[in-house]
Amino acid sequence: MNSSPDSTDSDNAPQYLKDSRQKQFLSVFSRDEAKERFTSYLNLKPLGSESVSLGESRGRILASDIISPIDVPGFDRSNVDGFALQSIDTASAQEEDPASLVINGESLLPGKSPTIVVRPQTATPISTGGIVPRGADAVVMIEDTDVVDSESPPRIAVTRSVPPGNMISFAGSDIAKGETVLWAGTPITSREIGVMASLGLEQVAVRRRPQVAIISTGDEVVEPGQPLLLGSVYDSNAAILSAAVQECGGEPILLGRVRDDQELLREIVKQGLQYDLVLLSGGTSKGAGDLSYQVVRELQNPGIVAHGVALKPGKPICLAVTNGKPVVILPGFPTSAIFTFHEFVAPVIRQFAGIPETAARKVRAQLPARVHSDKGRTEYVLVRLFGDAERRLAFPMGKGSGSVTTFSMADGFVVIPQHVEIVDAGEFVEVSLIDEEIQANELVIIGSHCAGLDRVVSSLRQTGCAVSVMHVGSEAGLMAVERGECDLAGIHLYDPQTGQYNTPYLNENLELIEGYRRMQSFVFRKDDDRFSGANKDNFLRKVSKQSDLSMVNRNSGSGTRILIDRLMSEAGIHRPPGYSMQVKSHNAVSAAVLQGRADWGVAIQSVAESYGLETIPIRNEHFDFVVRRENRQTIPIQRFVAELQKPELRASLQQMGYEFVTDSECKNE
Repeated sequence: MNSSPDSTDSDNAPQYLKDSRQKQFLSVFSRDEAKERFTSYLNLKPLGSESVSLGESRGRILASDIISPIDVPGFDRSNVDGFALQSIDTASAQEEDPASLVINGESLLPGKSPTIVVRPQTATPISTGGIVPRGADAVVMIEDTDVVDSESPPRIAVTRSVPPGNMISFAGSDIAKGETVLWAGTPITSREIGVMASLGLEQVAVRRRPQVAIISTGDEVVEPGQPLLLGSVYDSNAAILSAAVQECGGEPILLGRVRDDQELLREIVKQGLQYDLVLLSGGTSKGAGDLSYQVVRELQNPGIVAHGVALKPGKPICLAVTNGKPVVILPGFPTSAIFTFHEFVAPVIRQFAGIPETAARKVRAQLPARVHSDKGRTEYVLVRLFGDAERRLAFPMGKGSGSVTTFSMADGFVVIPQHVEIVDAGEFVEVSLIDEEIQANELVIIGSHCAGLDRVVSSLRQTGCAVSVMHVGSEAGLMAVERGECDLAGIHLYDPQTGQYNTPYLNENLELIEGYRRMQSFVFRKDDDRFSGANKDNFLRKVSKQSDLSMVNRNSGSGTRILIDRLMSEAGIHRPPGYSMQVKSHNAVSAAVLQGRADWGVAIQSVAESYGLETIPIRNEHFDFVVRRENRQTIPIQRFVAELQKPELRASLQQMGYEFVTDSECKNE
């Protein structure tokens, strides 16, 4: 009588008979079910941060937003070698009839502070990078001048007219103080290092790289460089996985090859558990000599969560978690190992490292031959691509999961769902490209810059939403939304005819999302007694009576410029000194006043106060968001609105000086 497999005789059977008996997986999970079981026991968040020197930061991931502590440039800077002057003095200048200006008695080299104010009909020599002196609102290139040193005092002949702001980079025009210039989660390259260096940063907070212990198993595995005996294979998986871990933002810890010794393997696995993740290569099946499974099944809390997944290649993968730490046994065959690594392990490493997911680039192609697939298993078919976009063919690669070269030679892969058995020749399929990846942007915001908007975007990014932002000003942002070039625009446009913000600029295609209020203020230096007794109502009349007070203006088209012109019109003031000096940000206004190149201006109160300036509030302006009506209910826009309405975010913005009001209060403004 034959003994049953569970009989004592079977337990005492020779080893070769035990090895001959097929040992099936207890259960086989679908790909999605296995992922869910695996990740449900993991805390998929960045593991923390560490500080490294700027020179060591390349290739790392920023752990926090980089908010500029300074303006770049920190002063109004000349872009060329030439002469700093008042643009109005060149209004009629031309080759045949040049403007004649007296040369001031100093030369402004980079780093030298000006001592002479540029008066009408005068000009100061200035080098590229020099500080633009008080009184000047433009720089003329030296090529457009001729020095007339035969006269006393010496003069220059200017042969072309220049507009206000010509060849000047105003303070904060590149980077504004308080501006978020880099976002948490950004990979650091030479470009980001250049930005941080320009801010004077010596140390940078980066996300800690997850340490991944890699263990190769099996008597047949030989380390590269050693003689290869018959029946043995070189350990290519350790090299492949090590590189793949680095590509995902992790740090590979190679614990070496472990022969088929269960006790030794147990000790190496215990050593590996001191790191953030443990990867074993080989020994995941239930056949003879597969000791990895025997060791890993001893783990607890919860231990193995999935052993056997309906994949081809990669069915034998074993997923385990012990005390919140992932332990994965990858199949020994290279193609199976790398596919299952990217399917189950790579996303975990990226989330531990705080690296955003990227969308694989896909192309449409036609299969030239029929492909058969095992029903009940999701199959990855590696393909080579030939042809062009008009007729692109995807040829399946016939090599099996044991091939080392299959993955390296493939252009991409086709996913065949688990319930599909045949894909006929001539059918079109989507090919996921292996080497070409793009980062998808869920939400594109173009418009006016605001530190408050930076805070909203930062909070939204922390939820995993990929946001791209470009600062082009309110009017340009409004037009970008209208043309469908972006999802959202931040605007603060005042309409003097209606006395309302933003709403009059909408049409039937656009809709307004209420944002917050920012206090516009007159700003000046605290130690300037010339503004003594000034208030909101008399400020402009007071400054207009003092010819030595010079303003700094905002650029045409900006919401602040519209407000300034309205206030001046109501006060009966026309082009006060400095009116033609136009800058493009509240930071540049504040910097010009603080550094004495101007005496007063109009800026957001919170920005001016960060520069230590005195402020006289004028009125709350509305910083709102415009969206195309047809896109109002899209998921990215809804996520933005939900983020903006979170109490904790609103409290953060209120601490920055911004206000939120109810609909009834808005009507009464």
